[in-house]
Amino acid sequence: MSESPGAGSWFRRFRPAPQAPVRLVCLPHGGGSAGFFLPVAHALAPAVDVLAVQYPGRQDRRGEEPVADLQELADRITEALAPYRDRPLAFFGHSMGATLGFEVARRLEAAGEVPAVLFASGRPAPSIPFEGGLGAAGDERLLAELDALGGTDAALLRDPELLAMVLPALRADYRAVETYAYRPGPALTCPVVALTGDRDPVADVEGVLAWEEHTTGPFTAEVFPGGHFFLTDRAEEVLATVVAHLGPAPRIMAGQALGPGPRPGTRRTAFTRPATARPPAATPPPAAATPPPRTA
Repeated sequence: MSESPGAGSWFRRFRPAPQAPVRLVCLPHGGGSAGFFLPVAHALAPAVDVLAVQYPGRQDRRGEEPVADLQELADRITEALAPYRDRPLAFFGHSMGATLGFEVARRLEAAGEVPAVLFASGRPAPSIPFEGGLGAAGDERLLAELDALGGTDAALLRDPELLAMVLPALRADYRAVETYAYRPGPALTCPVVALTGDRDPVADVEGVLAWEEHTTGPFTAEVFPGGHFFLTDRAEEVLATVVAHLGPAPRIMAGQALGPGPRPGTRRTAFTRPATARPPAATPPPAAATPPPRTA
């Protein structure tokens, strides 16, 4: 498939799989980049065509202004997906990327196209307000938060030149998350799979279970051992979950790409609800009315 300049700037196809029956659009966390999903592309090709989103303002797009508005980002990503909508699209977003995936899925459904599935990782439901104040925080506080969450190379946090390149985009991402306001409307109809770590300070289990209110389709929640970046420590188990929800073609290659299964000692809890008719999530769930401060 030829890529338009606009689409090519937004997506990285590390292992193009043009004949795959489904495309998985991967949306990184705040401060993250498309490269975070390189292992996913290698693991799932050729059964799944993985499109990793590259936000403006980082790596090969560092010359562009970062976008500090999630609604604008969702609009632009949805537009850039136009050349790839010739087959089913699934979405996997981590942290900020989970909210973005939800907003892009909303736009597709409004246009009459139902995504294959939305994987929402490390993020409370979009109807739960986010608080943090890190978008306007000083460098020292911002870096301390990154260090506490994990997932960032310690060498990066000690390199002034590298920090000068990544901090503007990181700060813009935090502003985008902190200014995001959920707009009540119809629930999704696609399946939603919500994932978190049992020690994730950003996405507690209660907040993740609230994703159920945002779809009338099947809902599954899985809780893995780990913190905010549980998906790097539990990569095989998370990929196995993705494969299980993407249909029969990826399932065929799961044993080859993902290994024999969960590592010894893994304890994972799961909750599943079949598709059901329910009203749209017009208001935040009562239990989450006054959530604790969360980070991107």
